[in-house]
Amino acid sequence: VQLQAFGGGLVQAGGSLRLSCAASGRTFSSYAMGWFRQAPGKEREFVGTINRNSDSFYYADSAKGRFSIFRDNAKNTVFLQMNSLKPEDTAVYYCAAATHYGSSWPHSYDFWGQGTQVTVSS
Repeated sequence: VQLQAFGGGLVQAGGSLRLSCAASGRTFSSYAMGWFRQAPGKEREFVGTINRNSDSFYYADSAKGRFSIFRDNAKNTVFLQMNSLKPEDTAVYYCAAATHYGSSWPHSYDFWGQGTQVTVSS
């Protein structure tokens, strides 16, 4: 499956942004989807993941209560809704697909999008 993330941009602290990740291929619904982010000079960091049927979610502590992931299997798209953004959320955000749900390890994900930049100004 090929993934393309978009929707990033510049937003003020406290604002919101919704990222989208469009997948090609007919097997999107068979994958768990995850979001990661990477700030300059830092390792790639897990943000959250959603299972195939959208009935299970898992978020990093930094995302809980502010971010939410949802998907539309009919449109082969997964979303990351980000609210109450902070300057420390500034990073390139990546979507990824995994055969098995529940991992926060980047190595568990088989396919990656190209990333979209999110910049939060103070």
